[in-house]
Amino acid sequence: MRLSHALRIQPGESISFSGSGGKTSALITLARELENPVIATTTTHFSKEQLDFADRIIYSKDVTSANKFVDSIAPGVTLIIGEEADNRRVSGPPAELLEEIYHHARSRSINLLIEADGSRQRALKAPAAHEPVIPQYIDQAVVVAGLSALEKPLSSQVVHRVDQFVKLSKLKEGEAITLEAVSRVLMDDSGGFKGIPDSARRICLLNQTDDEDLQAKAKRLANSLKKSYHSVVITSLLLNQVPTSDIESINPVNNGYKVYGVHEPVTGIVLAAGGSERMGKPKQLLAWKGTSLIRHTVSTVINSGLDQVIVIVGASKDQIRDELNDLPIEIISNPEWEAGQSTSVQAAISAISPNSGSAIFFLVDQPYLSQSIIHSMVERHAESLAPIIAPIIAGQRGNPVLFDRITFQDFHSLQGDVGGRKLFSRYQVSWIEWFDEALLLDIDTDEDYQRLLFDSG
Repeated sequence: MRLSHALRIQPGESISFSGSGGKTSALITLARELENPVIATTTTHFSKEQLDFADRIIYSKDVTSANKFVDSIAPGVTLIIGEEADNRRVSGPPAELLEEIYHHARSRSINLLIEADGSRQRALKAPAAHEPVIPQYIDQAVVVAGLSALEKPLSSQVVHRVDQFVKLSKLKEGEAITLEAVSRVLMDDSGGFKGIPDSARRICLLNQTDDEDLQAKAKRLANSLKKSYHSVVITSLLLNQVPTSDIESINPVNNGYKVYGVHEPVTGIVLAAGGSERMGKPKQLLAWKGTSLIRHTVSTVINSGLDQVIVIVGASKDQIRDELNDLPIEIISNPEWEAGQSTSVQAAISAISPNSGSAIFFLVDQPYLSQSIIHSMVERHAESLAPIIAPIIAGQRGNPVLFDRITFQDFHSLQGDVGGRKLFSRYQVSWIEWFDEALLLDIDTDEDYQRLLFDSG
């Protein structure tokens, strides 16, 4: 997966990079991937050694008109800088000029990438009072942390601004750096969140996960961080190991870097609004393994660890509410359920948290739904951000089905008794081969139910 895909970059967006452990590498990687012209800059300082990644460098003193500057930008990466700060560093352009450039760039779908602080090439840092300098108009704020510091003693060799890191992490200088300590710093308003506008999408980029042990630790950290970040991206960016002359060729294909996963909140949606006409009674309330079918399904979804669980009800809504009222879920009533399944999926899409990166739709009559298929779908999505993920069992399409957030708007065009499968022809489907044929079993008639009870025996 390319970094631009992992970060879900849209044309014209402005992206800030703060933190440590690969911030500049992330900016350079993204700048080189984006197909349109790109403007890169800093609100603080660049070291002179960092300037070679750009195709051209423009000094802000030479920009007489932001509009003309943006209009004249050639393909590739244009770096705009200010004056020399000292022998090693250059400053960024004046804030007023940068904001003008942002507005003109956005209107022309040109991305603006901004490095918002420094870290002196340490793996971790805590911000000082004057940083990061993140403009209020930023669309995405990427906070970078290098996990190569884990288990190492907390010292100035691996952490920039040790005193501040000690305050936020609750560690003492010299103690081993733990996942919990890094999490505390990244989720503190004076740490990772510092300076990020409320309107910006917050992304934590966990870098330097160069072996399986660090990747496993990064996944554990991501599970806690995604409660507060919109997305957690796990990477190994290796630009510092590649000659500057080869930067243009760096991409996942030639192993210039690796994105190991994108971890975002996932919503589970249980469709339970139907009238069970063929059954003749509410199949949601059928007895199954000491409970009801609806409670069994919803409990499986909850126990799989999804971040939000929504149940759509229509027919028999009061009885279903009574059956589920002690569970940590949202119950949404669909008064138009008789008009078909499209109304239920649209009600669900409207209730999804704006932070969710994907949604998994579950049918209420799948008694052999397992946590393992849910975990497999979530893992596949983290690795690929595929638009649709579904199981295929003995050559048959199965349920549940995961839909990425890029598909959500398409649900509003559905009509009648159709669901998300209507979108299979619009997007590429990533199939998970599943070998448990029990997942195909559903209940439409009383005969189906009696046979299921007999077989489960």
